[in-house]
Amino acid sequence: MNLHHLLQARAAENRPIRVALIGAGKFGSMFLAQARLTPGFHVAIVADLNVEKARQSLQATGWPAEQYGAGGLGDALKDATTWVTDDAAAVFAAPEIEVVIDATGHPPAGIRHARLARKSGKHMVMVNVEADALAGPLLAAEAREAGLVYSLAYGDQPALIAEMVDWARTCGFQVVAAGKGTKYLPSYHDLTPDDVWDHYGITAEEAAKGGMNAQMFNSFMDGTKSAIEMAAVANACALAPAAGGLEFPPVSCDDLAEVLKPLSEGGVLAHKGQVEVISSLERDGRAIERDLRWGVYVVFEAPTAYARRCFREYGLATDSSGRYAAMYKPYHLIGLELGISVAQAALHGQATGTARDWRGDVVATAKRDLKAGETLDGEGGYTVWGKLCPAAESLAAGGLPLGLAQGVKLARPVPRGQSLTWKDVIVDAGDATVACRREMERRFAASVENAAE
Repeated sequence: MNLHHLLQARAAENRPIRVALIGAGKFGSMFLAQARLTPGFHVAIVADLNVEKARQSLQATGWPAEQYGAGGLGDALKDATTWVTDDAAAVFAAPEIEVVIDATGHPPAGIRHARLARKSGKHMVMVNVEADALAGPLLAAEAREAGLVYSLAYGDQPALIAEMVDWARTCGFQVVAAGKGTKYLPSYHDLTPDDVWDHYGITAEEAAKGGMNAQMFNSFMDGTKSAIEMAAVANACALAPAAGGLEFPPVSCDDLAEVLKPLSEGGVLAHKGQVEVISSLERDGRAIERDLRWGVYVVFEAPTAYARRCFREYGLATDSSGRYAAMYKPYHLIGLELGISVAQAALHGQATGTARDWRGDVVATAKRDLKAGETLDGEGGYTVWGKLCPAAESLAAGGLPLGLAQGVKLARPVPRGQSLTWKDVIVDAGDATVACRREMERRFAASVENAAE
């Protein structure tokens, strides 16, 4: 990459990439911490429903008070300062903005912002992977048709996995498996915001100091975020989930190639080209040595005996046959790395991962016995968790997307462990988010059915 060189040139020409950030939570704050120090970036707008919270984020990440004064956008553009506002619509009305970042974590907002970015001729970096899992294939196709970039967020695990998959394929290797690590036990599917910190590994007080939202972080523990992120990877990388969803096998960094290969060869995969999340815990709760809880991986296959010999000569950790090998990255820095996506979009017109077809979907699944008339509370909450499944399976069953399982009432009871369908809830067909999702289903139905055959 030569991004830094190009950013320096933009800075020297007094022509920085003008960026708008929507959502100043944890991810957005981590981006702000580095964007202030990156030559060639000008964060011209920070939009958040809570302006005071956005100002606190800027202060906490080291921005001098004079950098985000009380002036409007005109002042920010003239003085290279930052306008803080609660008016997200202003982002799209400003022709000077090149790249918009959605870090809201709210699927309806992400879909709305992606479509506004397309209409206003701006590149979109979608931190909001919840929106991407719900309708990313359609949003990405619309952006491409308009000559714009719709990108996954570098620093978040899906984009880092997509990069590793691209590396392997560009080297001529077949990708056997790709994914990430997490802390997982089967019982975690029942976790709620009330008990998340007991299992996450920090105290409630530490979480509060770090600005960590209990419901959002519970989605990391109950399996939902893993499903959302693997759906994004499947759709960006032409990989597929197993029919039964994620298995979360316990695996160490040293055993990736031995375990993540097909069942027929002694591994755990249902098929080659599978997305999978591995656990940092054995099923009895014991910690795995050299786990990959915070990292990402790709397992690939040597196509020839010569390549297998090279694997051995250069010290790759392979499976017992020498045929399969793995690469991994032990950490990800989420928003601290997000500038890579911004720079790639503005300077090269390229995405750091983007949905290209519809392979994986996330279906809302009951955490407990649910009663008719109850209102679902969405990702990381008390009522449902998100289960990954092949898009063809979701489409055939009429599965209710996890991204639409918030603020809707149940039309009939659903037992614990059962995945919900559209018929289980009362949905407003005229809602813009619902309409977008239905449009995606219609547009991709034929390709989904063909891929399943």
